[in-house]
Amino acid sequence: EKHVKYQVELKPGSAGLTDIFKRKGKVLGANDTSAAVGYAPMTRTEKIVLQTEKFLNSKEFKKRFPESGEDIKVMGFRNNSDLKLTVAMAFVDRFINSEEDYFEKKAKILDEIHKFVAVNTDFEIVGVQLNTLDVQGRGLGGLYLTVLGTSADSGDSGQVGRGNRVNGLISLNRPFCSEAAAGKNPVSHVGKIYNVLTYKIAQHVYEEVPDVEEVYIWLLSKIGSPIDHPAVAAAQVIMKGNNNLSKVKREINDVLDNELENINKFCMELALGKIQTY
Repeated sequence: EKHVKYQVELKPGSAGLTDIFKRKGKVLGANDTSAAVGYAPMTRTEKIVLQTEKFLNSKEFKKRFPESGEDIKVMGFRNNSDLKLTVAMAFVDRFINSEEDYFEKKAKILDEIHKFVAVNTDFEIVGVQLNTLDVQGRGLGGLYLTVLGTSADSGDSGQVGRGNRVNGLISLNRPFCSEAAAGKNPVSHVGKIYNVLTYKIAQHVYEEVPDVEEVYIWLLSKIGSPIDHPAVAAAQVIMKGNNNLSKVKREINDVLDNELENINKFCMELALGKIQTY
């Protein structure tokens, strides 16, 4: 309220898209032609990257380290059984008294990250670095210091795209949806709905079908068609051992059908904020 100015604007949507809400039917039509993909399970690298970010942004951590901002990026690189984490964390300037104080507090936070990662993963070698652009003796130019605890007050804004994947991760060796979920309505905008739903279905398949080792779910909408009837609903799976796909095909289809039949309930949970979309 003190450092940020908000400009809120409400404007009418296009006639064609707003008419979707006036048409009859238990399920709304899609307001876009869009494709999405989700997967399960996460790799151990993905898990520790996400867990580390959540740990650093938890209420408990902020209470212990109020100088730590919420703009946090965790980059993970695995090479066989070796893991390297590079963390970027904005510091809040009002909690920093001097350059010396900054580096002392940074060292304490880095130590906490080391302890957390050591307990929560089983990599043979783990390396962690924090704010690697920092250089002692360069004053403000050598520190990651902000007013708000985010990079926004320096003009480095990712808007609703970069860094806002619905599962909290940007995994470069995985297929992912190019749609940003933020800022889209949760009842007809498939760029939000399918984006989140594919991950939910993938996790459901992974949990319900024990012979599946890895699963990818693909959904494709057609503008105007009911969102519970996608143009494409497909599952791509990797089986455990020598198990045959034909053995589990029906189970996977049942999960897909059940999730799509209950899409209105899912959309309501999205609308009520019960499902995190990052």
